[in-house]
Parts: sequence; structure tokens; C-alpha cells
Amino acid sequence: MTDTTSAVQQMAGAELAPAWLPAAGDVNELVPAMWAHDVERGPNGEVTISGIPVSELKAQFGTPLFVMSEDDFRARARTFKTAFDQAFKDICGGVDVYYAGKAFLSTEVARWVDSEGLRLDTCSGGELAVAKRAGLSGANLGLHGNNKSSAEINRALDMGLGRIVVDSLHELARVADIAGARGVKANVMLRLTPGVHAHTHESIATAHEDQKFGLSFIAEDPEAPGMSAAEAAAKLAVESASINFLGFHAHIGSQIFEAEGFEIAARKLLAFTNEIQNKYSITLPELDLGGGYGIAYTAVDTPRPAAEVAEAMAAVVRETCAQLGMSCPRLSIEPGRAIVGSTTFTLYETGTLKTVQVEVDGQEDVTAPRRYVSVDGGMSDNARPVLYDADYSAVVANRSSIATPALSRVVGKHCESGDIVVRDVYLPNDVAAGDLLAVPGTGAYCWALASNYNYVPRPPVVAVKNGTARLIVRGETEDDLLARDLGA
Repeated sequence: MTDTTSAVQQMAGAELAPAWLPAAGDVNELVPAMWAHDVERGPNGEVTISGIPVSELKAQFGTPLFVMSEDDFRARARTFKTAFDQAFKDICGGVDVYYAGKAFLSTEVARWVDSEGLRLDTCSGGELAVAKRAGLSGANLGLHGNNKSSAEINRALDMGLGRIVVDSLHELARVADIAGARGVKANVMLRLTPGVHAHTHESIATAHEDQKFGLSFIAEDPEAPGMSAAEAAAKLAVESASINFLGFHAHIGSQIFEAEGFEIAARKLLAFTNEIQNKYSITLPELDLGGGYGIAYTAVDTPRPAAEVAEAMAAVVRETCAQLGMSCPRLSIEPGRAIVGSTTFTLYETGTLKTVQVEVDGQEDVTAPRRYVSVDGGMSDNARPVLYDADYSAVVANRSSIATPALSRVVGKHCESGDIVVRDVYLPNDVAAGDLLAVPGTGAYCWALASNYNYVPRPPVVAVKNGTARLIVRGETEDDLLARDLGA
């Protein structure tokens, strides 16, 4: 292929590129916001993390492989804790930061969270089991979930959890009954739906009325005429002898960049807290404003620094409390993706490649090339593109290239046309079978959502620190997959 032909194809391929994708540029560039701070290209152009070349990681651990920077994780955790403590020091003495374990959790990560002064938010009995094995104190744990089983509620009480976040009147009654039968008090927060429209994908927006989470400010409870579901739950929590009513909780969604949604939710929750305190002559000691802070998956994403988010939220809380004439409860937040997302990249090996001609929208009889680059993983280790239309980026990691950029689609090995890892990215047109591709920003909700579709084993997770890589989650084997098959 001549340089002229390559340039023509590149220009034609650009016709297929989505509006958000930057024009083809340096395909070797590592955009800092998308990577852990200790990821860079070495002198020979190979991507390294904490000085370790990706080819060494491939040789030692294989691919696909989740590669996580421990130092970067710890630094992001400290940044959130420090920023929110400083911003809220004069308002409520600081902020309790709960790492949202559903983003990614292992015993090692749970210990990092604990050692950096954060608490841990869990969503199931399994996540509580991880926290227990890691040696975390129950007082520093929270339990979420819209349909907690009796076993999970009992485990939370056994462990002395600092909070159980309750989603409905029915669940509140169950928690009260189980705690009462045991002769203990359950520490409870009530999750509310503040009716805030978060600018994010529908499946990860969680504060509007028509979804499964939370108690409504608006809808009247059938069993409590004249009361919203939120107030009816608050009344029950106040009156129950087996409930230690801590306060309210809200979470408006995930991967959010705009501040307005958080600010509106904070105002609504503070106003409702003040109303309930006055009506029932109580003081609610805590208020949780959730998480959902976005990260950079592509070069056009612009996440806000933690300090900026903290200061904006503190200004709203300070002003609202002054207007209402109320003391501010102890605040808590729940970042998950914002701490772990950019700490990790997934390393793949490329396999088959092909170029197809695709019709260009709105241009009759005009086609443009799109290159398909297949890798040895896919939707079994990253389901987010098919679930949420999530965008990612990718680079050739084992070398640099001066070849012409080509609009490419990185796809997996699974028997599904929707098995897309990166929908649109410019890669050098000399990418070949055996090259290593690195996809940044895969720390959150990738391994956690991983499956065994097509009987593909889930990949290992490696933590890197000070030039040393170690397994923190081993990869599955075919023996693991067959171990539960009782017909074997």
C-alpha cells in the first residue's frame, strides 16, 4: 500500500468517525487523564507501568490481563479523602469517604481502602465476605441493595455494620423485624430518589422516579395517606425500637461530569432532613450524597478534579444549611469508578484483522474503510460497551509506530456481533497479529461484570508497585469452569 493510498483511506475513514472522536493524530500518544500516573512509553516505544514493559507482563501472566497501579489507586483514594475533608471541615468536621466496592473489589483492594482511611460500601453478602476476609471492621462498612436477603441482613448485623442502606418500606420492615428478633438495633439510612435527571446513560441514572432504587419524595404511600413513601419510611424508622435511624442517602447516577445534579440533590436532601427533624423532634447524624463522579475513557472526556467537586458541593451545603438554619449532619460520599477506573488498563494480544467498506450516512454510493482488529478477550472481560454503549480508547502497547492512522474497531473473540471492546479508535495501519493492545480506564465495572460467556475463563488481575508485579486475583482455568459441572 502506498503512502498516497493510505492517506486517501484515512481521509475516507474519517467520514465514519463519530463527532466526539478527535481527528487522527499521534496514535502513540498516551493521554495522561486516561492512564495511571506511572504508565508511560519507554525509550523503545513500549508501554510500561512502574517501569515494567507490557511484554514482560504478557510473558509472565498471559493475556487478557487487568493491570492495576497500586500507587495510583492509593493516591486517588487519598486525594478524595483530603479534598472532601478540607472542603467540609468548617461545615461538619470532614467527610466519610466510602469506596464503592461494586466497581472493583478484592481482599487486597479492601485493605488498601482501609489503610488509606476510607470506608467500604458493599452491595451483597459476597462483598461483605470479601471485607471480612480482608479484616475490615464492620463499623466502617455499609450495605446497599434493593432486595437484601434475610441472610445478608443477618450477616450485616453479625458484623456490626455501620450502616444498612434501605431502599423501600418493605425492606425497612424486614430489617426492623430481623433486628428486633435478635434484640439488637440496626444502623439504617434511607435511600431517597430526589428526582434529579443525571446526564448519563439511562441504565446508570438512578435518581429519577421510574426505577427500582429508593423511596420517592413524590409518590404517596398507599399505606400512609397524605405521606410520601420517603416520609412514611422516616416515620417508621423513628418509631421502630430496633432501628437506629442515621439519616438519608441519595445517588443520582454514574459517570457524571456536570455539578448541577449533585447540587440539586444536596439541596433537596438537606431540606427534607430539616423537615423530618423538625416534625419528629429528632436529630439525624448522617447524610450521604452518593458518588458517580466521571472519569476519562476517551481524550474528549473532562472529569473534574476531586477538590473542585468537593468545593462546589461544600458551597451548596454551606449555603443551604444557613438558609434552613440547621446544623449540617456528618457528610459521606461513595466514589468508586473515580478512584479505581483509571488505575487499570486491560492488556490484549491481537489476532485476526480485516478491513470492510461501510456506507457513509447521507452520502449515496459513498463508502469508507473501517478496520476490525480482533483481540483475545472481549465482552467477557468488558461488558460495558454492549450494556451501556460505553466508549473506550486503545493503543498499540508493545511498540510505537509511524504508520498512517486508520479508523479501527477493536472487537473480541466471542460469538456475538455486539462483542465490541472499542467502537471507534485510530490505530496505526501496520497493527498486526501478535501486537499487544492496551485499553485504559478498565478498573471499574470490567472485571466486576466479567462472565464466562462461551466458557472463556475470566482474566487475572495484577497489581504493580515499585517495579514489581504480583497477582491479586488469579485467572480462571478450564478446570475452574468444569468444577461446578456435576455431569462431568
